[in-house]
Amino acid sequence: MEISVRFPGNRKVDAELRGFTIATDQPKGAGGDDSAPTPFEHFLSSIATCSGSYVLDFCRNRGIPLEHVRLVEKITRNPETHMVTDITISIELAPDFPDKYRDSLVRAVDLCTVKKHLMNPPRFAIEAVKAP
Repeated sequence: MEISVRFPGNRKVDAELRGFTIATDQPKGAGGDDSAPTPFEHFLSSIATCSGSYVLDFCRNRGIPLEHVRLVEKITRNPETHMVTDITISIELAPDFPDKYRDSLVRAVDLCTVKKHLMNPPRFAIEAVKAP
């Protein structure tokens, strides 16, 4: 897989992959136009949406309606370093959600690929090369 990055202006940085453009920007207070989520917000939302994909598949495979199911990701940061220390994912279930599936649903969400990569991070190599 290859992701190409472009710089469309001001503090905007866009990623291009598989024919899609993922737009990012910085808040106005950081000199941006606040026209898109920041790269870090995309990172955090990738955890939530990956988890949501597992909720979606779990419920669809069992014929469980999703209209009253919601996933909420809460972020806790260290006040000194501003680094994320805790991520809590709450799956808000409909009142009639079958109790027999509650633990299985949590286990399914625990399979999130993004989370698994955070638990076993890849190696990074950064290089500067001249364009062809």
